[in-house]
Amino acid sequence: MGLVAKRVSDPRLLRLIRGFLTSGVLEGGLVGPIDEGTPQGGPLSPLLSNLMLDELDKELERRKHCFVRYADDCNIYVRSVRAGERMTASVERFLVRRLKLKVNMHKSAVAPPHRRKFLGFSFTDEKTPRRRVAPQAVVRFKERVRVLTMRTRGASLAQIAKELSLYLLGWRGYFGFCETPSVLRSLDKWIRRRFRSIAWKQWTRGRTRFAELRRRGVAYDLAAQTAGSAHGPWRISNSPALAIALPNAFLASIGVTCLIPAKTA
Repeated sequence: MGLVAKRVSDPRLLRLIRGFLTSGVLEGGLVGPIDEGTPQGGPLSPLLSNLMLDELDKELERRKHCFVRYADDCNIYVRSVRAGERMTASVERFLVRRLKLKVNMHKSAVAPPHRRKFLGFSFTDEKTPRRRVAPQAVVRFKERVRVLTMRTRGASLAQIAKELSLYLLGWRGYFGFCETPSVLRSLDKWIRRRFRSIAWKQWTRGRTRFAELRRRGVAYDLAAQTAGSAHGPWRISNSPALAIALPNAFLASIGVTCLIPAKTA
């Protein structure tokens, strides 16, 4: 509140902010007190974190360090591991003693930029680094897509595509400007394979699968061989027959969103 008061002179606004900080949290139908901080996801959190950590920004600028910060996530760039270790200890002392904040040392580390992530992004380990989607973000993406495309949902391909497209459009809007399009192409290929796997599962029986393959232009022998295969849906989803029966153009027509623009896909 002291830092807020340095910027805000209106006593009514100061009372309102203090009221937010001391109002407690609703959990299980009961309001419980909070001793410090703001509730996770509270509307005041981003504003107050910037007010608090503005002091850190000014200190790093005074020291002429290269750094980037978003809310409470901060990367500071130095030339060596030893310098990084000194910087970590120095910044921790500043945050604890000056700002009375706690540092999560489990999430803090001294490492090359390509081994760390920032807001879902990382860098390639090259002479001229390129911006890439962090591996952890790719893992979370696949986990979410698996939930949205579960083969046991009982929904049609078009319905699943419609629901998934909302997530893919948002994800592409955020990560689409990465400089490693091969990652996006790989994810596109994986998503299309998921849809072919869903279709194979939904066709259920060998006779139905054979009929669907033939109806979609697959040759008689290839359709019979694929329909009679003992392999599971994921293995079959990568087969030539499914590529013919459910081509990329068909998947696009039902709304399967591509993660990269068509001109670069």
